[in-house]
Amino acid sequence: MLQRTFSLIRKELLHIVRDPRTLAIMIIQPVVMLVILGYAATTDIEHVRTAVYDADKSPQSRALIEAYQASNYFNITAYVENEDDLSYLIDRGDVRAGLIIPAGYGRRLAAGERVDVAFIIDGSDSAIASTVFSASQQVGQNVSLELLQRRFGPVMGSLPGVDVRPRVWYNPNLESPHFIIPGLIVIILFLFTTLFTSTSIVRERELGTIEQLIVTPIRPIELVIAKVFPYILVSFLVILEVLFGGVLLFGIPINGSLTLLLGLVSLFLITALGFGIFISSTAHTQVEAFMMTFATIMPTIFLSGFYFPLEAMPAWLRAVSYVIPASYGMVIVRGVILKGVGLQVLADQVVAVLIFAGIVVTLAAVRFKKKLE
Repeated sequence: MLQRTFSLIRKELLHIVRDPRTLAIMIIQPVVMLVILGYAATTDIEHVRTAVYDADKSPQSRALIEAYQASNYFNITAYVENEDDLSYLIDRGDVRAGLIIPAGYGRRLAAGERVDVAFIIDGSDSAIASTVFSASQQVGQNVSLELLQRRFGPVMGSLPGVDVRPRVWYNPNLESPHFIIPGLIVIILFLFTTLFTSTSIVRERELGTIEQLIVTPIRPIELVIAKVFPYILVSFLVILEVLFGGVLLFGIPINGSLTLLLGLVSLFLITALGFGIFISSTAHTQVEAFMMTFATIMPTIFLSGFYFPLEAMPAWLRAVSYVIPASYGMVIVRGVILKGVGLQVLADQVVAVLIFAGIVVTLAAVRFKKKLE
C-alpha cells in the first residue's frame, strides 16, 4: 500500500513540476495578494487631501493650519479664496476635506472669545469620512487645549477630572497590516488549497486517466492521499512564504510558537482539502470546479472576520459565520501570531475546526468513493 501511494505521490509531484504555469500561480500569487492587500486594504487613513480657505490670514490662523498639516492625517494641497472654490474642489474629488477659517479668527482668540471653525468632509466614502471626522476633532481639541494652557498656565493640568489613558495591546500603533496579514494566511490557504485540489482530480477525469487508475489495484483512499499530499507540501510552503513576507515587508511580530501555528493550521488545512475533494467529486469539468470554488470566496472573505468585524454584523448574518471554517481559522492564526496565546486559549476554535474537518472529509470520502464506483 505504501509503495503504491508513494508512486502516486511521485507522479503528482512530477505533474506539478512539469506544469510551470500552475506552479507559478501557486507560488507567486500568494505573494502578489500579500503585497496588494497588505498595502492597499488598509484602514489607516493618512495624508487626506485637504483644501484651506483662510479668510483671516493671521498668525493664529496660520498656526491652526500648521497644526492640521503637522498631523499625519491631513495634507494641505490647495488654498482657495472663497467657499465656492473649496466646494468645487470637493465636488471634483480633488480634495477630501476643507478647512474654513472665518475672518476675525485671530482677533477673537486674542480677546478670549470662542471661535467656530468649519471643517468640511466629503462623506461619499464613509470609511474615509469617519476617520477624517474623528481626526479633525482631535486636532481641534489639541489646539484648544494648547490655547487654554497659554492663557491660564500649567495650572490647567492640575484641575480635577478624569484622565483616561488608553493602552492598546498586541498592536500598539494600530497598524492594519498586523490585522490583515495573519487573516490573509487563512484566506490563501482555504481558497488556493480548495481550488487546486478540486481541479487536479477533475483534470484526471477530463483526460480520461482516472479510469486507468480505477482498474489498477489502487484503493480510493490511496488515490486521495496521493492527490492531496503534494498540495499539503505546497500549502506549508505558502504559509512560510506569507509569514516571511509579512515579517520582512510589514514588520509583523510572531509572538507565539511557530510550531504550534503550523500544527493548528494543518488542522484547518484538512478542512480545505476536504472541500476540494468534495467539489472534485461533484464537478464534471475544471471550469465547473473553479466556479464552485469561486462561490465560496465571498462568504469566506466577508463573513469570516477577515476584514469586517463580526460584531458589527446583524445577528442573523453573524450566525452564518459559525458555519464558515475560516472564521475559526482567523481566531487561531491571529491569536498565535499577534497575541502569542497557547492551545488552552484556542481550545474552542480547535474543537470547531476538528468537527468541520471530520464532517467535510467524511462527506468528501463517501462522495468520492461513490463517484469512482
